[in-house]
Amino acid sequence: MFGSFSSSRLALTLRRLRSRFGISAPRVAVRTHVPWYWRALSVVLLSGASLALAGWIYDAGQRFAGFHQGASEQEIAGMREHIAKLELDLESARKVANASESRLRIESTSLEQLSLQIRTLEEENTRLKSDLATFENLAGGQAGNSGIAISRLQILPVGGGQYRYRLLVAQTGDKKDKEFNGMVQLVATVQRGKETAMMQFPAAGDPAASQYQVSFRYFRRLEGTFKVAAEARIQRVEARLIQDGVVRASQSVAL
Repeated sequence: MFGSFSSSRLALTLRRLRSRFGISAPRVAVRTHVPWYWRALSVVLLSGASLALAGWIYDAGQRFAGFHQGASEQEIAGMREHIAKLELDLESARKVANASESRLRIESTSLEQLSLQIRTLEEENTRLKSDLATFENLAGGQAGNSGIAISRLQILPVGGGQYRYRLLVAQTGDKKDKEFNGMVQLVATVQRGKETAMMQFPAAGDPAASQYQVSFRYFRRLEGTFKVAAEARIQRVEARLIQDGVVRASQSVAL
């Protein structure tokens, strides 16, 4: 019994050795040990070579297709420089145009002011000539024997129913030593729709009646405004010089 146990144990040991070193034994690969940093370096070099190859292939493809990045960047840079130069030229042209426009505006304004002054002087000259002729007539006593005269009555529309009146009053003949103290009164014939009415300025109880008071010794130019309804139309205006409730002189004008 002891002999059979020993033989079986020996057979088991032989079987194990045969399975480890025999034909059916597992294959064993023998590799040389390489440090990890050499492996990392080889991976980096391989990756760099792959990227360089990919870049070369991409650049070659662009050149083959007629599009090169370097040339395009040069063209873009040139276009940017050209655009910057054009913007500078445009800014300079704008400054010159603005300066010219300002100069033309100033010259135009000066010309308009000069034209306005010329028209004003011409109107003033015409008015003075007319006043001179009127004064000469008044000085000669040709305006009547009442001693008071109204001349050059003008009624000018301003807008919105407002009118401006102008007239010249003077003492005529030899009675010029006494100062005239009275008021000017305007009587307007106003048409409103189908109705015609007479309006008096200043009206009774008008708080602005003091503006119509007048005093002079030789002559005086009078000017003021009065207002009617905007839709009304003035047909005729009569100006009166009143002293102590008596009409001393009058003149009328049709519009």
